[in-house]
Amino acid sequence: MRLDKYLKVARLIKRRTVAKDVCEGEKVSINGRLAKPSAEVKPGDRIVIDMKKHILEVKVLQIVPSVRAEEAHTLYEVLRDENKED
Repeated sequence: MRLDKYLKVARLIKRRTVAKDVCEGEKVSINGRLAKPSAEVKPGDRIVIDMKKHILEVKVLQIVPSVRAEEAHTLYEVLRDENKED
């Protein structure tokens, strides 16, 4: 599955267009490498999202085409969730 779609399906980012913009802004990496929106995501990958004041690192557990909002958290495991200090 494409990275931008996974971020949206897993509800890590609210909209796919926003996920695409974040990826194009070089704020997302997969397994330590900067990722484009079209990068393929597979189970076991580690995704780091670097937001303005927040860093989120997750491990991909499963890939599904769609999921209900209340079940979205089952698609990944949070490894790091921290606020940046200015």
